[in-house]
Amino acid sequence: MGRLRYDNSHEIEINDVLLAHLKLVIITKFRRQESFTLSWIHRDAEPGGRSTVWLHPSVPLHFVFDSVERTSLSPAWLEQMSASSHSTGGIMLDLDQTAPPEG
Repeated sequence: MGRLRYDNSHEIEINDVLLAHLKLVIITKFRRQESFTLSWIHRDAEPGGRSTVWLHPSVPLHFVFDSVERTSLSPAWLEQMSASSHSTGGIMLDLDQTAPPEG
């Protein structure tokens, strides 16, 4: 299980496959100096509800992967995440998702 650390105050546990896709989308957005929201539903072991953070290129971000191996990326999943990042709702993560969606 990897982790995304944001602003030295938020840490989200994310599986390496999902994190690899998210990393590429975030880096692409930040390269363009674009900000957006990232949301996720809390896992069962956490207090209920969901969280949202405003991702901005000037705020420290750290991707931590458990595996040393690079993950194969799904172009369809990257496109889906990228499209979501441009919407008013931003990216909504399913933290239990371990593989790209079918189709």
